[in-house]
Amino acid sequence: MKKHSPRTLIAATAIACTLGIAAPATANVVADPVRYSADRAALSLNPIGTYETGIFDASAAEIVTHYPGAQRLLVVNAAEALVEVLDVKDPNQPTKLFNLVTEGVRSGDGSRIPAGAVVNSVAVRADGLGALAVEAPTKTDQGWLVFFDANGSGETLGAVRVGALPDMVTFTPRGDQAVVANEAEPAEDYSVDPEGSVSIVKLKHNRIEVPRQQDVKTAGFRSFEKNLPDGVRINGGREDATGVQPRYPVSENLEPEYVTVAKDGRTAYVSLQEANAVAEVNLKSAKVTRIIPLGTVDRLTTPMDVSDRDGAINIANWPVQGFHQPDAIASYTAKGKTYLVSANEGDARDWEGYSEEARVKDLGDGLPPICEDFDTMKRNADGSKMTVEQLQQDENLGRLKITLADGLSADGACYEELFTYGTRSMSIWTDKGTKVFDTAADFERITAEAVPEFFNSNHSESNFEGRSDDKGPEPEGVTLGEVDGRTYAFVGLERVGGVMVYDITSPEHSTFVTYVNNRDFSASVEDDPSTLGAAGDLGPEGLVFISAKDSPTGKPLLAVGNEVSGTTTMFSVDRVLKHRR
Repeated sequence: MKKHSPRTLIAATAIACTLGIAAPATANVVADPVRYSADRAALSLNPIGTYETGIFDASAAEIVTHYPGAQRLLVVNAAEALVEVLDVKDPNQPTKLFNLVTEGVRSGDGSRIPAGAVVNSVAVRADGLGALAVEAPTKTDQGWLVFFDANGSGETLGAVRVGALPDMVTFTPRGDQAVVANEAEPAEDYSVDPEGSVSIVKLKHNRIEVPRQQDVKTAGFRSFEKNLPDGVRINGGREDATGVQPRYPVSENLEPEYVTVAKDGRTAYVSLQEANAVAEVNLKSAKVTRIIPLGTVDRLTTPMDVSDRDGAINIANWPVQGFHQPDAIASYTAKGKTYLVSANEGDARDWEGYSEEARVKDLGDGLPPICEDFDTMKRNADGSKMTVEQLQQDENLGRLKITLADGLSADGACYEELFTYGTRSMSIWTDKGTKVFDTAADFERITAEAVPEFFNSNHSESNFEGRSDDKGPEPEGVTLGEVDGRTYAFVGLERVGGVMVYDITSPEHSTFVTYVNNRDFSASVEDDPSTLGAAGDLGPEGLVFISAKDSPTGKPLLAVGNEVSGTTTMFSVDRVLKHRR
């Protein structure tokens, strides 16, 4: 997902203060959360406590992580360029303890972190060693990894320099390495486009201390400049934007987004969202060993709702291909094999210097048209075949956002195929990139049943079908957890909100369990900012599962950071004794 610049975040915070909603408020879960469960669901998900920043739509609660040693929850508050540390000994009443601030921290390369640097991610090792991924004020500059003791009171230990725009950090299972995805987005005008990379930081797994700068290794993508696998999307680099031919166009184009490490600690898997691929990284050699293209979903066989102007829920088939383009990914082991789980959000390259984004109805209006022999594969109500002109109407496919970078004929004269962003689904893959399960149209069908009046609503305001023409419910975050020997995936839906739960114990036979949304749709904050405290959770971003062993209650929990409402909510994960809908 695209980031706000630090200046934008500061301005948004200032606006929130002006509106009188920036002061922290006493938080409660909504009176009647949206609930929808499968028959004989083994689990229920119940919101039990919330912490509010009072900051609206400024990324005040993004990534969350839990430290069981002190029962603390650490929450990235990008709006204020810091991490808030919450006491969750009583998960019904999360209480703020202090902030972690990175300004002025000295790095192993001799630099100091300046004002305006923004924390993007936080992770904590089992013994309390914590790490913050910190973006430079100029995002195309190198960032930092800042270390701290999660048992402490806000003090930092120091930092090391990593790649440009470090977006996500995690520890290996043994805790002997920290792994950082350096997203390396371009400047708005493409005057600079740094190379994407993955930093691997060697750590002493039994000591809480800052590593040395020489303990940092970087895995880049230069070895793929001339042997990139087919299906990995490369578009919108400096050559397209400015006419400048970069020396390493593939490396500049690839933007690592999210990292998961296999159980054996030897291999990391990194989502390359815009490129619609996953990179495999050998952590010992610090080399990218493979890039796995993820392919598309054919919307002629997997339906979706494509229009916000048809006045109805219309989950139907259309002649469009959808790129998976996952944001968050996770990994687990089933029957001795490693599987990857992806939340297929989708994302476009959309900058001042270059944008690939358009609507289907825009084709032919200053852009190449849809080819005359394009088979719409659609029928009108009277049974007649839909023409391209009819296909491009707002109530049909016209409003759907697509890419201009794919689907052109060989001569560039017209579009033979249409490609859109994301698949509105969760997928499970082998570690070789074979898809073994997909939720397909489940997320839209379930939310249509659970909250029909606000189907495909946006997050900042409550509306009907506000996101059908974009990416629908927009699955973004995913975390995994084990309950009673079974493995579950918890998927956050960024737009309509809420968490989908699936039993993924047997990857190929995964099943829906329950959906819960701690949101009150009667409060539309964009229309009335004073309703922020009543709206519940808006825009779930980061999720963390807390096992029964690590939980302060002895029962499993789920923590969710919500970037639009600025809330962090604790859910209890409860066994269902009586099976009922």
